Amino acid sequence: MVENVFAGAAVGLGLFLLFRALFPPRPGLVARLLALDSARQGDDALRIRLISPDEDVSAFRRGVGVRLARFYAARGWEVRSTRADLALVGRSFEGYLATKMLLAVSGLLAFPILLGWLLLMGWGVSLQVPLWSALVVALIFFFLPDLQIRRDAAVRRRDFRHAVGAFLDLVAMNLAGGRGVPEALLMAVSVGDGGSASNWAMARIREALSNARIVGITPWQALGQLGDEINVDELRDLSAALGLVADDGAKVRASLTARAATMRRRELAEVEGQAGERSQSMLVAQLLLCAGFVIFLSFPAAMKMLGS
Repeated sequence: MVENVFAGAAVGLGLFLLFRALFPPRPGLVARLLALDSARQGDDALRIRLISPDEDVSAFRRGVGVRLARFYAARGWEVRSTRADLALVGRSFEGYLATKMLLAVSGLLAFPILLGWLLLMGWGVSLQVPLWSALVVALIFFFLPDLQIRRDAAVRRRDFRHAVGAFLDLVAMNLAGGRGVPEALLMAVSVGDGGSASNWAMARIREALSNARIVGITPWQALGQLGDEINVDELRDLSAALGLVADDGAKVRASLTARAATMRRRELAEVEGQAGERSQSMLVAQLLLCAGFVIFLSFPAAMKMLGS
């Protein structure tokens, strides 16, 4: 019965691939609208990403990722939150998709390995056990990159917000020294070499501001676009504030100082909340330890009373 199911699935998959090769699918409505908008507004309408990924992707992975990215684009799957997390951790979207697909395929290899091991041991187990095990392993492997990206992005986004607060103070100090807004922004990000977490965030902002000159946009527009790419609201708010009052240095200094103070109070509240949660966890652990110690002391006496 299982062999017939596999044979039918293989024949159906072959016919499906042959049909897709002879009659390729039409691009989706979202892809057509994007192509129409870019044709109307010209090539400059396409937003150039201000930060480039740091990872090196092999040619094979890049080819697989490009095909999967086209598949996503044809169906209008933007996955903006995932793209923002990838941009924050310095990984490319194509490499991420290729990793998910290759991990899922490697998980399917658990079926022949488990089947061969069962045959080698001589255990008469149905083929459904290794098949479902391989499918479960492939499903877990497929979602492992998502969990890793979200965890790393959450840590880096918190560090980035901390660096933005220091960046606002540096910009306000440069404005107080008589520099203009563009010069103050560039001087503020010239601190650090990318070693620590804050310096890494400063390097990202410096890269975005440097690429803004090439693209031909203002520094505050570059900050807003960087905030959109990595999903940091503080950068978007800073871009909007600088865009409104870029010609008045005094108002910019007051606004930046107030925003930096607000961010520090928010970070302090988050740290205090985390400390309170950890204190409660330690209290629960201490109570459990005390309860176990009391049980350990009273156990011999209780057994002696029950035995008598």
